[in-house]
Amino acid sequence: MYGDVHVGTIAKAVGNPSAGPCWQWQCGFYPGSEPGECSNGSAGSFEQARDDFLKAWAVFLSKRTEADFDEWREQRDWTERKYAAWARGERMPAR
Repeated sequence: MYGDVHVGTIAKAVGNPSAGPCWQWQCGFYPGSEPGECSNGSAGSFEQARDDFLKAWAVFLSKRTEADFDEWREQRDWTERKYAAWARGERMPAR
């Protein structure tokens, strides 16, 4: 998390435990970035995955403005309102 924005994940990979790296990472968020700006990878240890993530995050963050974070927040808030309206049985107005 970067403030209130979910900017990435580091997680233990699932599947065949004897096949390849066991940690995966994903860095970036959308909306608020362009396609291809988010990155991901895998590593053999949590420490390596964290190091790789932090390097990718430094690059990604250097290209962000506050407007990018606001765009992500607006989408998050709109989605929350949409699901709340659906739970009340309402239809969503046109955007």
